[in-house]
Amino acid sequence: MVRASTRWRNLGAAAGGAAAALFAIFDLYQWAAAYAADHFHNDFTFYYVAAKIGLAHGWASIYDLSIQQAQLDLLGSGIKVAELARYISPPPVAWAALPLTPLPYPVAYWIWSTLLAAALVCTWYLAAPGAGRARVIYLAAAVGWLPVIYGLQLGQPGMFVALGVAGSYALLRANRPLLAGIVLGLLALKPQLAFLAPLALLAGRHDRAFLGSVIALGVLAAASAIALGSDGLGAYQARLSFAASVPVNRELTLAYLLGDGARPLQVAIGIWTLALAYRLRRRGIEWIYVCALVGGMLATPYVHLDDLAMLGLAAWLCLRANAPAWTWIYLLAGVVAVEGEPIWGPVPVIAAELGAVALLSVVAFTSRDVLTLRQIDARPLELRPRR
Repeated sequence: MVRASTRWRNLGAAAGGAAAALFAIFDLYQWAAAYAADHFHNDFTFYYVAAKIGLAHGWASIYDLSIQQAQLDLLGSGIKVAELARYISPPPVAWAALPLTPLPYPVAYWIWSTLLAAALVCTWYLAAPGAGRARVIYLAAAVGWLPVIYGLQLGQPGMFVALGVAGSYALLRANRPLLAGIVLGLLALKPQLAFLAPLALLAGRHDRAFLGSVIALGVLAAASAIALGSDGLGAYQARLSFAASVPVNRELTLAYLLGDGARPLQVAIGIWTLALAYRLRRRGIEWIYVCALVGGMLATPYVHLDDLAMLGLAAWLCLRANAPAWTWIYLLAGVVAVEGEPIWGPVPVIAAELGAVALLSVVAFTSRDVLTLRQIDARPLELRPRR
């Protein structure tokens, strides 16, 4: 009986690995084909352009649409500034692209892409569950998942943010709380992806980690404000306000269902998930990050398909946290809902996120608030409470 069970488990793993590999190969081909069709049809183009504008005209000018258009024309991109074709990222994104500006654009793009791919691998190494060769399946599955490969194709900095969250988790497990907070400074590249993470650490009573995040993000925010000046800050605010009003930016948020009336509910969900992080703090630090990522996706004012890669990171951390076996079924359903979003729309994705918050709520308020002795002894020595 045991042998039969093991055999079926191995067959399932082999089938899952083969499917993940096929999806990954297909997605990598699609990425290469998209670049071959149009080298400039990605968001890195705007980071590269913004960095060049900052060097030539000053950082206060990076949100000037006329200067952006002139620089795009000088690059020979053929891109015309439009609703979704403009630089609206925080200044640190342009600063990150700054070392690449002396290089020809194609070289700069592939160096940036290589760094993003390396960030994905590091995130997998730090956060993926399992052990041994089985973990490779998770990496292949990540590459084959639509939000991840789409973000890589666009050159979005989301993988750097994911690495910051995974690094924070790993450092907190290693009892390096201040550093765990400092690496969350990577949130400055795309804050909406994990903006609840620092507050969740505070709610989870990891005060030094919260302090580290305040220091890192505070320094970057102050540097950005100084670099932009009052005129640049005004232009940045205008770009953000416009972006929040574009319907496509809100299709994967509760605003898709509730319109402008979604905002109070989004705020309430953000606060509620912080309460869940507090309740689940003794069950393992994974749950603090899971609450922050899932709650943040529901609370943020705008989300794109590639941003949903953060839900994959939340799923990995959930599986690392001794979650019940049936959790696999729910997480797989969520992965499928996201993968098929271009076909059946955002409702299944939003429903999966709301369902995840509901399940976290049930666990937080109906189960014991302490770890079992077996779970405590499975934790790293430095994280075990004294008995």
